[in-house]
Amino acid sequence: MTNSPDTHPAAVENVYAHAGLKAVFINCTLKPPAELSHTGLLMEASAKIMRKAGVSVDLIRPTAHAIAPGVQPDMTEHGWTRDDWPELWPRILAADILVIGTPIWLGEESSLCRLIIERLYAMSGELNSSGQSIYYGKVGGLVVTGNEDGIKHCAMSVLYALGHLGYTIPPQADCGWIGEAGPGPSYGDDGAGFDNDFTRRNTTIMTWNLMHMANLLKQADGLSSMGNDRRAWQQGHRFGFENPEYRS
Repeated sequence: MTNSPDTHPAAVENVYAHAGLKAVFINCTLKPPAELSHTGLLMEASAKIMRKAGVSVDLIRPTAHAIAPGVQPDMTEHGWTRDDWPELWPRILAADILVIGTPIWLGEESSLCRLIIERLYAMSGELNSSGQSIYYGKVGGLVVTGNEDGIKHCAMSVLYALGHLGYTIPPQADCGWIGEAGPGPSYGDDGAGFDNDFTRRNTTIMTWNLMHMANLLKQADGLSSMGNDRRAWQQGHRFGFENPEYRS
């Protein structure tokens, strides 16, 4: 049996069909950069599928950087002596696809995952050339690993946050693997999870849906700005909502 989703037949069809797309994977493991990340192993399975389809993949591991907490673009302007976020931001902004990876701790995404979401939120005031959120026209997905239940709970939280910021969330935009409740092997330990067909299937489907949606948005030059142009709203164009005390 094959040991990762990237060897699924769907992963080798239409090679380079998505060339030109860029993806960034942010692994929100709590482990130091030199340590093996089980979440990173599953994220790499998705990244391999993307590379085979011609997507340029960038990997970011927050524990390798000093990312200050906060909801401002540069937290050195708000009391912190160091903040690597402004250096990482151009890499995230350049990507058509954002995949966040997180382990489960106490049923929730990691604290670093929440930190990354807060820093993404810090940039949500920036607009694209159409007056929309800077994240419009980009797609988001999630990879989750852990030893107890919580994949769907984490997906509800993280994917909602990304959608609220402006990312487009395609169908089945999450995947994950969990072991038995309590102490035990994590994803990749002695091959744990590699032969789980549910994980392999969902990782493959998530990855292709992210690429398909990113391609559709790119070909359409993003979402139409009709009705969601913030600058037009500020200038008094209400797009059918002319009365601020609107009554149905």
